[in-house]
Amino acid sequence: MSVSGIESLGAAGFTPMTPPVATVSAPPAPTGPTSLSGPAEPSGIAFGDLVLDGLDRLDGVQRNADQLAVKAATGDLANIHDYTVAATEAQVTTQMTVAIRNKAVEAFQEIMRMQVG
Repeated sequence: MSVSGIESLGAAGFTPMTPPVATVSAPPAPTGPTSLSGPAEPSGIAFGDLVLDGLDRLDGVQRNADQLAVKAATGDLANIHDYTVAATEAQVTTQMTVAIRNKAVEAFQEIMRMQVG
């Protein structure tokens, strides 16, 4: 993006966004005898919700870094180290997300190679 494009983003009134904070509650304690042979009842947060929350957090971290980059480029950022920290946080968060995705794909491929029988 050109400097003039960055300046126009800063003039548009972007403000840093803080990523949402998720609260995780402990699953309820079992009240009766448990059986390993029956279907398990779902408890806690669904896996899909965790994935979506993680992607929302990644998006928030990246948006914050982008907004601080705009401020740094326009001269509105008092401490350049704020941008450096945010950019590094966005980079590490992205690398972690990609690593988790790669492991999930590997696990799926391993499951698909299993023989039923």
